[in-house]
Amino acid sequence: MKWWTVCKTSNGMNKKIYNVKGMHCRSCEILIEDNILSKVEGVKKVDVNYHKGIVKVYYNQQNISDGQIKKAIEDSGYSMGVGLKEPFLSKDSMVYIELFFAGGVLLFIYFLMKIFGVFNLSYGFGDSPGLVVVLLIGLTAGISTCMALVGGIVLGISARHATLHPEATSAQKFRPHLFFNAGRLVSYVLLGGVIGLVGSAFRFSSPVLGTLILLVGIVMLFLGLKLIEVFPRLKSFALPKGISRLFGIRREVKEYSHKDSFFSGAATFFLPCGFTQAMQLYAVSTGSFTRGALIMGLFALGTMPGLLGIGGITSVIKGWFKGYFFKFAGLIVIVLGVLNISYGYNLTGIVLNLPSTPKLEEVSGVFEDGKQVVKITQFGNGYSPNRVTVKVNIPVKLLVNATNLYSCSASFLIPKFNIFTSLQEGINVIEFTPTNTGPIKFSCSMGMYTGVINVIN
Repeated sequence: MKWWTVCKTSNGMNKKIYNVKGMHCRSCEILIEDNILSKVEGVKKVDVNYHKGIVKVYYNQQNISDGQIKKAIEDSGYSMGVGLKEPFLSKDSMVYIELFFAGGVLLFIYFLMKIFGVFNLSYGFGDSPGLVVVLLIGLTAGISTCMALVGGIVLGISARHATLHPEATSAQKFRPHLFFNAGRLVSYVLLGGVIGLVGSAFRFSSPVLGTLILLVGIVMLFLGLKLIEVFPRLKSFALPKGISRLFGIRREVKEYSHKDSFFSGAATFFLPCGFTQAMQLYAVSTGSFTRGALIMGLFALGTMPGLLGIGGITSVIKGWFKGYFFKFAGLIVIVLGVLNISYGYNLTGIVLNLPSTPKLEEVSGVFEDGKQVVKITQFGNGYSPNRVTVKVNIPVKLLVNATNLYSCSASFLIPKFNIFTSLQEGINVIEFTPTNTGPIKFSCSMGMYTGVINVIN
């Protein structure tokens, strides 16, 4: 069967068009281009289109060796011929077997973590924690909230990269993680010093923060769906070039750009996992560049084992086990993606008023001096009560009793009223006047711990 055609270009060059199967991303294009240009004599230019499954080879001489072209393409991991259109759902039973086992392991780990209270890890201090404790908080964050936000996106991208480039060495896969964490450490030291000196000038508004986290969640969901390989057609879709560049995925085939990995790591200072926010608030409270830099630097150092562990695992996985591992990684990334979409949505303050049967609700709190006084207690893992009811057009005096200052929940947000306050130990007074009926959301700075103020007539 003939798998090429020959034609002339407008500038007099000869051109052969080859049909190639198995390409699914821009990196495939780059790999084939580089292989043909370096291994086949007489080739002047190569143009690959993975969407159409074709490779255009330009040359000046009388002819080029089709055998050499075929070998260069096959050495890249692809085959000659016209590929069939991928089905919507995979027909490979092994995909579902691997997914079933990966899901079982994930559920087992989830229940194990729940039994040992990993999801409720928090630190409570009456006074400021010492520097050793800051390091311990970093270690905890590296396997909990930072893992949920930053770790999720790192896992998704690195696992996907490892599946696309099995030819890359473990060192080539792992090096970008070192640059990512180095950038993270440097930015936390420098920006930690700055916020220690000038205060929380780097804080985004909750709608902007919510939008950023929501976008991160969408990227994670997309990467996770590709990793589980249940939907083969997703192979033909790639992240937009802007997002790819943000995470250092440029023209490198086997490795991400080290420079961009460094800067994307640095940018995580602005992605507020719960413990990160708590440490940033601690740094702000010091009023010192040196102290702020030390606090945030030690915190970032503490998160490194967890985040580097992700890079290490995805770098060394090989053989029959990699199919199971990447399905497991895909499921984790999907779960974290959905959670972050939910957290981001909570931070935007948007409320979907779905049709429901009206309920008679008792007004919370008491009335004092013409104000509705409502009490809420803040804990390390949320707020109680997390649903209160107030009357419209009557000033509300919210008394928030803070019991844990070094948790995400110590940052209290009501996006609708642009309220963003860092709770102090004891009673914190927050006042506002609701002018419309309906639910008003409040949450922590990550959108993880939430509650509702229901406004009625």
